[in-house]
Amino acid sequence: MARHDVSFTIPWRSLGKEDVVFRVVQDDEFLGTLKVSKGAVVWWPGNAKLGYKMTWERFDTAMREGRRGRHD
Repeated sequence: MARHDVSFTIPWRSLGKEDVVFRVVQDDEFLGTLKVSKGAVVWWPGNAKLGYKMTWERFDTAMREGRRGRHD
């Protein structure tokens, strides 16, 4: 199974307009960046210049449609 390393930054003030940013690495290879804001989540794979944006409502639907099971 792949080894994942997820690191993140959190602003020192209220979330407001500032996103929370997660940097995701798999087996020492940079997978992408996930930005979480009040209105949406955005995924930038690798070093892409454009990301994939999903509203919280769409994210909720996608997660509910995904595979269910045990999550450690």
